[in-house]
Amino acid sequence: MPLLKLTEFDPNYSETFEGDDLHGMGVYSESSTDDKIGTVSEILVDEEGHFRYLVVDLGFWIFGKKVLLPIGRSRIDYDTDRVYAIGMTREQAEALPEFNEATATDYDYEERVRGVYRAPSTGVSATSTTATPVDTSYAAGTPSYDTYNRDTYNYQQEPALYGLNDRDHQTLRLYQERLIANKTRVKTGEVAVGKHIETETARVSVPVEKERVVIERVTPADAGTPVAPGQADFHEGEVARMEIYEETPDIHKEAFVREEVRVKKVVDHETVNAEETIRREELDVNTDGQATINRPTNLPSDRI
Repeated sequence: MPLLKLTEFDPNYSETFEGDDLHGMGVYSESSTDDKIGTVSEILVDEEGHFRYLVVDLGFWIFGKKVLLPIGRSRIDYDTDRVYAIGMTREQAEALPEFNEATATDYDYEERVRGVYRAPSTGVSATSTTATPVDTSYAAGTPSYDTYNRDTYNYQQEPALYGLNDRDHQTLRLYQERLIANKTRVKTGEVAVGKHIETETARVSVPVEKERVVIERVTPADAGTPVAPGQADFHEGEVARMEIYEETPDIHKEAFVREEVRVKKVVDHETVNAEETIRREELDVNTDGQATINRPTNLPSDRI
């Protein structure tokens, strides 16, 4: 379970962190508000970014020494910019295992730290509400017992050390509504393109020719002139034949391509404007008596 500095886990944590920055806050004994233990120099988080320890610098009275304070054994007072160590005095902090940034915070080291904050008689973490005093004798060497399995241990098994309870770590979240613009594709209609047959009467004129026989009787110029004997040949039943022809119209129908119809879709773009009433929560702070508060810089003055 490797631990990371908050500044390494999220270099931009100050932009996303809910609440005031804990770096630089003074750490005081809960039993005495004037008994300052040290200053928060760093915050250690797990791989998922959950707070696990506050690194407390004791440098103002023990030069260069840093110790770990489990987040569940702290009470954060944002109004006074203080962190109170539950069940620990300045003298007990001095005897805690030293935190060295060059040394890996492995399971054995954390067990030495956790052993200090557990109830020594049972090996089980005391709840923060009981404020069990720190057992600094446990920090001297290897634990005499191992309540938890190093292969399966997780921080959720000891909420008294790592739980952010509502009493000691209060956060008031302010909510605001915002408009989310999305688009939904819906069917607004359907166009069916087909064809049908229409009929009409068409007229066409075709010129045709017809033959007919015209019989004319005329008087020849030599009419009445006698012919030579034997020249006249009289025959009965002589017939002159002539073929008669005429044209008849040949009318039929044929199909041809008149035109093509192409069907396609085009997209028209337009902007739809909408407005809606949205809500936002603002912080109201009411004071009673001589209570002193530090007003957040983004809180309007008329809210105080």
